[in-house]
Amino acid sequence: MKTRITELFSIEHPIVQGGMHYVGFAEMAAAVSNAGGLGVVTGLTQKTPAGLADEIARCRDMTDKPFGVNLTFLPALQAPDYPGYVKAIVDGGVKIVETAGNNPQQVLPSLKDAGVRVIHKCTSVRHALKAQSIGCDAVSVDGFECGGHPGEDDIPNMILLPRAADELDIPFVASGGMADARSLVAALALGADGMNMATRFIATREAPVHDNVKQALLNATERDTRLIMRPLRNTERVLNNGAVEAILEKEREIGAAIAIDDIVEEVGGVYPRVMQQGETDAGAWSCGMVAGLVHDIPTVKELIDRIVAEAEAIVRRRLEGFLAA
Repeated sequence: MKTRITELFSIEHPIVQGGMHYVGFAEMAAAVSNAGGLGVVTGLTQKTPAGLADEIARCRDMTDKPFGVNLTFLPALQAPDYPGYVKAIVDGGVKIVETAGNNPQQVLPSLKDAGVRVIHKCTSVRHALKAQSIGCDAVSVDGFECGGHPGEDDIPNMILLPRAADELDIPFVASGGMADARSLVAALALGADGMNMATRFIATREAPVHDNVKQALLNATERDTRLIMRPLRNTERVLNNGAVEAILEKEREIGAAIAIDDIVEEVGGVYPRVMQQGETDAGAWSCGMVAGLVHDIPTVKELIDRIVAEAEAIVRRRLEGFLAA
């Protein structure tokens, strides 16, 4: 398939791997890129810019295809060394960056001067239009179904994607609920130029996470995610477990007065324990409703090849068949 996204990023298939904390290591990104998609290294999983520089070098040793780096801008008392991370990206020769979180305008000049193309994750049309106006080359439009932070508007992709297509001039990919060929064809039909998958890529053989995490996704249904931190207006979709139930109980008990300190035990620093040590009940971790569509743990290449082949079959046989009827 040729779309504006495959042309923009010089990739074979319009399939992007989203940035994922303690998942987006070089192994993950290289596997996706080698299979014809766009792999993405998660920048802030690396504790320092030097660590990111090393991870970029590792990824470059594993693939000669384009890959990107995710850089997420989060509110923090002590902000990460964003200029240092940008320098590591530029010096590493990376030409694609996925930004997320707060407005990335502060780093755009440095990235643009280095010829880097920027795709920004957005959960609303108004944020996507803002990203377009400040010079982002593309956006990832994240519907309410997505794992992680879906924003506060609660708009699912059946509405959000056509709205984005109506308003945007730049290319965009659909994120949230994306898992298979049906997802890709639907995203294209709704106006997107490709799709972004995150949760689905965790359930692959190359994903550098503990097997317990992959098995948890395999066992989950579409009813097994929960929304936490809604009173804080920092809503996050996570896989349900005991820690998540504890957070929700605190939210019910404390109400609007709840503060992040009240739930820090369940959300603070849990990703290494979950993703690397396999303690899937250690705390809250991001997971999309798409877990209900995860039925196997293929290689990344098997997954992408299957998606592309089945998408072509849907377009050429199923959809054309309706026209011929």
